[in-house]
Amino acid sequence: MRKTAAAGLAVGMIAALGLAMPAGAATDDTAQLSVLHAIPDTPVDVYVNGALTIDDFQPGDLAGPLALPAGDYEVALTAPDAVDASAPVVGPATITLTAGANYTAVAHLTEAGEPGLNLFTNDTSQTAAGQGRLTVRHVAAAPAVDVLAGGSPVIQGLTNPDEASLNLPAGTVSASVALAGTTDPVLGPTDVAVQEGVLTILYAWGSAEDGNLAIAAQTIGGLHSNPGGVPSGTAGYLAQSDSTATIMGVAALGGLAILLAVGLGLSTRRQEVRR
Repeated sequence: MRKTAAAGLAVGMIAALGLAMPAGAATDDTAQLSVLHAIPDTPVDVYVNGALTIDDFQPGDLAGPLALPAGDYEVALTAPDAVDASAPVVGPATITLTAGANYTAVAHLTEAGEPGLNLFTNDTSQTAAGQGRLTVRHVAAAPAVDVLAGGSPVIQGLTNPDEASLNLPAGTVSASVALAGTTDPVLGPTDVAVQEGVLTILYAWGSAEDGNLAIAAQTIGGLHSNPGGVPSGTAGYLAQSDSTATIMGVAALGGLAILLAVGLGLSTRRQEVRR
């Protein structure tokens, strides 16, 4: 029987490690970890340190967050109902959690369409009053995109598995998106919400070739308080492409979010899982 993703992560981690604390109870000795399954059409079981942690994890699901002791964890994804982690679909890969940090581990396709795992550090540092933070992560088997303002590219070549983040006044951001190296808008203008005191993370995932590109969202609140406080997480489909969709359609919500990067301190960061 399928467990909910969050319950599966919590119960599995506690059983496997015996030291896990409830989500929202992170201390100076713990980190917070969420897990996003972004490999299309591939339900999996998740093993951590050799123990079954999430049973029947479905594409598009987000598990967590859970407070875990800082340290190294070996993660492997297997076919559903595998007897052990000896024949993984992804991994095994080692992820390193630092005390006080907030992470999302993402199982996704590389640009070439191969399954992989990346660990992203979520920026939960304080935002100014009236502002929110927006992060866009390209984790789809799809080419790079440009963001257009006034018909000209202001962000060029966002590629898998890069991310871009910025702080913006609460409200909406509007822009258009084109394939990298082109200036003909293929989508937009489209509005994206920026919430005060909230980190909103948009993931473009899936496969352009297979026509199953989609957007998932994760939100982490409490950015006006201590970053080690009580961040929360949610995720799910925001948009699902049809069989004729292209990267422009699925990446639009993510790409549009970074229009105001010019003059607002856009930073692009990339963190690979240490294998």
